[in-house]
Amino acid sequence: WAVPQQDRMTIQEQELAQKNLEIQRAQQTANQLPEFQAEVEDLQTRLDALRAVLPEQRDASELLRRLQTLAAQSNLTIRAFVPQAMAQQELHSEWPIRLQLIGTYHNLVTFFDRVSKFPRIIRVGDVLIRPLEPARLNATVAAECTATTFVLNETAPAEAPGA
Repeated sequence: WAVPQQDRMTIQEQELAQKNLEIQRAQQTANQLPEFQAEVEDLQTRLDALRAVLPEQRDASELLRRLQTLAAQSNLTIRAFVPQAMAQQELHSEWPIRLQLIGTYHNLVTFFDRVSKFPRIIRVGDVLIRPLEPARLNATVAAECTATTFVLNETAPAEAPGA
């Protein structure tokens, strides 16, 4: 009669040891929870900062307003703002915008410098500068360029099975 009871008691002691080990692991994980929460907050802050650089949606009016502000600070006039078709890439889309600007050469360089320091990624290319006929005060050149900005594709990559 005692042998089966001892066997059962041995099995229960092994199960108890297993449960105590699981509890200990869970307590260690619970003790790390504040660290994990701080890390999540830090990552969220970094993500918000990166969204300013690479937004998730295109907003022509907001971008026009910001470029207009940069142009006004540089004493330039934007004569045309023509959004072009987006070019899809794997993780982002390239959004070219054709700009026509009027001002002085120095003001144009100042504008390009301000665009380069803008928090959102904007690449300026295909620049064509020609003298303005007839030249006016604070308007000696007309420039055309393509300002390409980038938009993060909204569809996230598919999760791996079992993730």
